[in-house]
Amino acid sequence: MAALIYPADVPDPTTYRPAPGSIPTSPGVYRFRDPDGRVIYVGKAKSLRQRLNSYFADLSGLHPRTAQMVTTAASVEWTVVGTEVEALQLEFNWIKEFDPRFNVKFRDDKSYPELAVTVGEQFPRLQVTRGPHKKGVKYFGPYAHAWAIRETLDLLLRVFPARTCSAAVFRRAQRTGRPCLLAYIGKCSAPCVGWVSEEQHRKIVDDFCEFMSGRTKPLIRRLEREMAEASDALDFERAARLRDDLSAVHRAMEKQAVVLSDGTNADVVGVVGDELEAAVHVFHVRDGRVRGQRGWIVDIPVDDTPEESPADAPGDHTGDHIGDRVGDTDAPATPLLAPSAALDEGRLGTIVEGFLTQFYGGRAADDGATAVPHDILVPTLPPQAEEVRAWLSALRGSSVRLRVPQRGDKRALAETVTRNAAEMLRQHRLRRASDLTARSAALDEIADTLGMDVSPLRIECIDISHVQGTNVVASLVVFEDALPKRSDYRHFAIREHPGDDVASIAEVVRRRLSHGAGGRAELQPTPGINPETGRPRRFAYPPQLLVVDGGAPQVNAAAAVLTDLGITDITVCGLAKRLEEVWLPGQDDPVIFPRSSEALYLLQRLRDEAHRFAITYHRSKRSTAMTASALDAIPGLGSVRRQALMKQFGSVAKIRAATAEEISAVPGIGARTAETIVAALAEAR
Repeated sequence: MAALIYPADVPDPTTYRPAPGSIPTSPGVYRFRDPDGRVIYVGKAKSLRQRLNSYFADLSGLHPRTAQMVTTAASVEWTVVGTEVEALQLEFNWIKEFDPRFNVKFRDDKSYPELAVTVGEQFPRLQVTRGPHKKGVKYFGPYAHAWAIRETLDLLLRVFPARTCSAAVFRRAQRTGRPCLLAYIGKCSAPCVGWVSEEQHRKIVDDFCEFMSGRTKPLIRRLEREMAEASDALDFERAARLRDDLSAVHRAMEKQAVVLSDGTNADVVGVVGDELEAAVHVFHVRDGRVRGQRGWIVDIPVDDTPEESPADAPGDHTGDHIGDRVGDTDAPATPLLAPSAALDEGRLGTIVEGFLTQFYGGRAADDGATAVPHDILVPTLPPQAEEVRAWLSALRGSSVRLRVPQRGDKRALAETVTRNAAEMLRQHRLRRASDLTARSAALDEIADTLGMDVSPLRIECIDISHVQGTNVVASLVVFEDALPKRSDYRHFAIREHPGDDVASIAEVVRRRLSHGAGGRAELQPTPGINPETGRPRRFAYPPQLLVVDGGAPQVNAAAAVLTDLGITDITVCGLAKRLEEVWLPGQDDPVIFPRSSEALYLLQRLRDEAHRFAITYHRSKRSTAMTASALDAIPGLGSVRRQALMKQFGSVAKIRAATAEEISAVPGIGARTAETIVAALAEAR
């Protein structure tokens, strides 16, 4: 059953909104189309009415990416299905068919080589290939480096002398009756000239596929048995050849590290992200060994509503909100190695579901049992875990376990995959930040959007860090030419209103900019030159843009300080975390940068760096405070003795581990005081 609504020519959500009550409450899949009829987004829902109605709410309440999608669209259509598993399958098929622009797509990365076996040909060929999968071809990998699989293939051709030549070379050998060099050195069985029959060559290829699928023990046992039989029969030449084949098999296996001792066949998925982007990395483990790995960088889906979020849609093509998810006895309460506060468990589960449906749906067309392993280890369960399990099991042809590792070697391997994802995201950011053209475009876009006369070549950002109002600190980081200038970073200990973030922002801005007479003397270029060195003093130049971490209250507080100081040539703005909104002083509505803009990426990097720097300082102060409190509670121990103890031992933990005799050796500490210290620290544990 399908329904179509065609609107007027202008892409306005109100013109094509379905009539109230006309949308069914059944599960289904829906498509948004643009005025030219192109599908721009595909999504699924447990309740089509609830999900689709959320798209036609007030545009100001939607995420910018969602608003862009619904204003680009000119019609919406839906298809009702019987079960959520059917919705999952139909959604995947439509995304694959229409390639909608607003769906996150985990495309196969052509930079990853794979070992392909053309099982659909009369004489299958082994080859190293890249790019999308084709029908009639069985794939192994992907591998991180092409040279690794080429070396492995070269070793295994001794044992499995299958064809590796191209179709043109194969046909030429058939015409001339002369095989290539590989046949003469024992690395090809030469089916082109009839040295082996089609059935014999097919058996060689099948054995090779069995070996690459992880079933190595039968081959090793067969080679060992045949070698022993040849030796007993005094056929030492054949025994030596089998010995060399066995050695080649062992060397090929040694190139793949053993990570799971129980010989598990599993794929291990790791996800790390922030407000805008995520890195997804997967290790393919077969027979306990890492056979390949792959990674993607994708946009982050955004949740606007607590239930079936519309913004969940344009950033992603996966299912319903985390509140509808199915539990799992293996799943911890928090995601594995939670990468950041921005990537919460709901979005993490949404990304995991998108990866599972797209990746395995695209790989399992020819051989589901090979493409989909029995175990898939994920950082957190997807929103519709049971439906995804059922769909993957149907692809594989047998049961699939989808779980979060809790402990042991599987947990350790999952943490390794997550670290790989974090490194991939870091490298992606470094490549993006090192692009001079992108940096220049970001600065120009910031200037244009915020109404600045010139591009902000120097930007400073302030962030406040504390735990429930204690140990309140602030950080100030500096970017020049869109790159960090770490020599100008500063820490601030908040003095005046430690429990008030807004007042703390005002204090830091005042302390930063109140230099010299009238608050402006040292902000001018000429007074900023150090007469002794001839170089500019640090902070001799004011920023063109001052960014504070927060929304309208923080921005207005910073702007008030600038007004009090008589500073009019510094633009101030705030960056709010939830939707990456940019706030300007005195404005009721935020400035929304495009989600993919280089300007937003630069502001986010600036804010994240300020947050990192503030957290580091806060932790050091908190550690010092905890150390001081542990020693402060000991009677008869003054500040001089505490400093002597810390200088001698370095930490409270080492003092606690020391004996009374060792403590009494510290100058100023007697035997009785040492015993008191030992007893007090023992009670404080």
